[in-house]
Amino acid sequence: MPTSAPERSLSPLAKIQRQMAMMPKIAPEESLLLRVLVQSMVIVGIIATDVAADTSLSLWAIPLSIIGATWSWFHRHGRNIGAKFGLALAMLGALGYFVANLVGSLNDTRLVLAELLVQVQVIHTFDLPRRKDLGYSMTIGLILISVAGTLSQTLTFAPLLLLFLTIAIPVLFLDYRSRLDLTPLTISSPTQIANIGLPWQKLGQLLGLVLGIGLVIFALMPRFGGYQGSLPMSAPIQYEQKKFDPKGITNPGFQRKGKAGSGKNLQIDGNGGGDSQSDERTDDTAYYGFNSRIDRNGARGVMKPKLVMRVRSQAPGFWRALAFDRYTGQGWEISRNEQTQKVRRPVWDYKFTLDYPNSRVPSKKVIQSYTALEDLPNIIPGLATINELYFPTPEIALDAEGIVRSPVGLQPGLTYTVVSQVPYRDRQILDRSSTKYPPKIVEYYLQIPADIAPKLQQYTQNLVTDYPQRQVGKNSPPLTSTYAKSLYLAQYLKQHYRLPANPLSLDRVPENADVASWFLFRCEGKSTTCETGGYADDFATTYTMMLRSIGIPARLVVGFDPGKFNPFTGFYEVSNTDAHALTEVYFPKYGWLAFDPIPGHPLTPPGVDEDQTFSALQQLWNWVASWLPSPVTAWIAQIWSLTLGWLVVGISLFLGLFNRGWLGIFSGSAIAISIAFCLWWGWQQFTNWRHRQWLKKLSPVERIYQQMLAQLRDRGVPKHPAQTPLEYAQTVRETRSAATSMAVAEISQAYTAWRYGAQPQQVDRLQELLKNLVKDRKN
Repeated sequence: MPTSAPERSLSPLAKIQRQMAMMPKIAPEESLLLRVLVQSMVIVGIIATDVAADTSLSLWAIPLSIIGATWSWFHRHGRNIGAKFGLALAMLGALGYFVANLVGSLNDTRLVLAELLVQVQVIHTFDLPRRKDLGYSMTIGLILISVAGTLSQTLTFAPLLLLFLTIAIPVLFLDYRSRLDLTPLTISSPTQIANIGLPWQKLGQLLGLVLGIGLVIFALMPRFGGYQGSLPMSAPIQYEQKKFDPKGITNPGFQRKGKAGSGKNLQIDGNGGGDSQSDERTDDTAYYGFNSRIDRNGARGVMKPKLVMRVRSQAPGFWRALAFDRYTGQGWEISRNEQTQKVRRPVWDYKFTLDYPNSRVPSKKVIQSYTALEDLPNIIPGLATINELYFPTPEIALDAEGIVRSPVGLQPGLTYTVVSQVPYRDRQILDRSSTKYPPKIVEYYLQIPADIAPKLQQYTQNLVTDYPQRQVGKNSPPLTSTYAKSLYLAQYLKQHYRLPANPLSLDRVPENADVASWFLFRCEGKSTTCETGGYADDFATTYTMMLRSIGIPARLVVGFDPGKFNPFTGFYEVSNTDAHALTEVYFPKYGWLAFDPIPGHPLTPPGVDEDQTFSALQQLWNWVASWLPSPVTAWIAQIWSLTLGWLVVGISLFLGLFNRGWLGIFSGSAIAISIAFCLWWGWQQFTNWRHRQWLKKLSPVERIYQQMLAQLRDRGVPKHPAQTPLEYAQTVRETRSAATSMAVAEISQAYTAWRYGAQPQQVDRLQELLKNLVKDRKN
């Protein structure tokens, strides 16, 4: 088509403007209610991200996005060309800001990506003319709530998730109406929200159904430990590296006597030779054992409970912090603290790789992620034995006991990850352990003061020798292995000594006495009113010295119990009151294993043979069991234990197939497909059975009519709910054969006369027509 003279005379810019003016306008989304609810979804997502990550994105993003959404509503019919250019520039700015932040946050990119999405959404709110654009906002809100779920460590996220779901269900309903080009629902006044046309009852039922299914899946779904991708770690910490003394331990709860201050940055004498009694507690929530030298009398008093740490781990355990080898009589000290060395990581990686001694005991890799909630010492807790450490400093310190220290104290919000090789505790293997110890083990872990050694050795040896006579049958075999002796002595202390009901009632250990002798022998020759036992750490000290007295190498370690496991967040919530000491025993060629002689504690700390795979379901069962009689609980528990055992074994074997090469992957895929087919076939059979049961309850005429509809539905001619029986018969007449159409028409007329006119029908005739219809499948 030739171009007219006026068009040829136009400038290129004018031609572009004219072509843009001739382009068809995009129909905007006219549902104000849909826009408001979508915006609400995004706001909830932003708030959830703020709460989970402890940021302040919502302070600027929420009001600005509301302004943008309001502006776009009033300008939804315009082309807004100038605004689109401005939005494009803003997008480029957001991209540049994202790239700059990404370079410094490669350790954990989740929050950086969430910030980018929030910025994109705020920009996007100024340009929301179409339903598709609202779909983008819905997707961004969904991603934000998902990111918040990965960042959240508390149940504060739960009500936000529920609110998001409550908004999302009507959004999906309104979005579907918009796709069908139905008239938008409007609100004439705030008092008429309940009458805007939304099916509130059905939406409420759907919300309840989704929540019910979600909770069931949450309870039944196995929680397999592990991380995908990068391991959690805080952003890099800046500090003066020249001032980092690897021998120093910073304890924020203690300070030197005679010095003012809160003790937040106290550096205990690095060589461990200072007087521990010169350090005093300045915080009643601090544990006295996190120092290079500890004094038993420093344990006096009661700690005020406080949540100090959250741990996500593949298995529970004792979160080990420090180990002590030299017994001072009044406490413990690290004798080789001066041998503590700095360890640097590669500049291109955040991972510290630490050497750990080889062990003949089978072990399992366990990943733990720690988040500090309070100011803690610069000691890095972790399960033994640490193999890899992801920590936000370029260097750390490693002492002779294998304990890791940080250049800075663990501050609130600091996150790091530990990868440990945790040994399985195999009784049969450990019972065969040798008693030939390396010279260094003998030198440092059999030390015992000469003035207490004879009496303590005789007392402990008598306990071991008299073991068979102390048993009920008095014919038990004698204790010969190191492992058996260690278990028995720990159990003996649990049974014959106790923790004080009032910790303040215990006296100080006299300066001319030692903790172990005072614990065991202070009531000799005294009246029965003498209180035996001591603090929890007194049990560990006494137990350690008893083992040393009979030639078993042992050391004292301090750290935290696993804490309370929260099945809803997946974290172990660790309090300061979980801190205590226990004993580690050395087994040649197998390494150090922990024993706990404290009453009320298990003989050994939780290990890798205990996991939280079905933790939520276990918590649910504990709640239900509290309401049932004991015999019923015992019977159900027995069945449940057997079922769960087989389930865990089956899932483990199935997942293990995918680690056996191509043949394993093929076998696992074949099994998964077979199981899926069996489930589908079973569901089909159940559906058919339920349909047959429903038909049996109907009258003969209605049963025949419903069977006819089912036959035609299977042939691709379903009946729309809005159609009457006669209208549906007309639809069948237009698409099917004459014989089929006649049968359908006669059955439909008979059903209509019976249903609406209460006229009796010839059931035999209708059954004959249905049989002919079934035979005529090809038509």
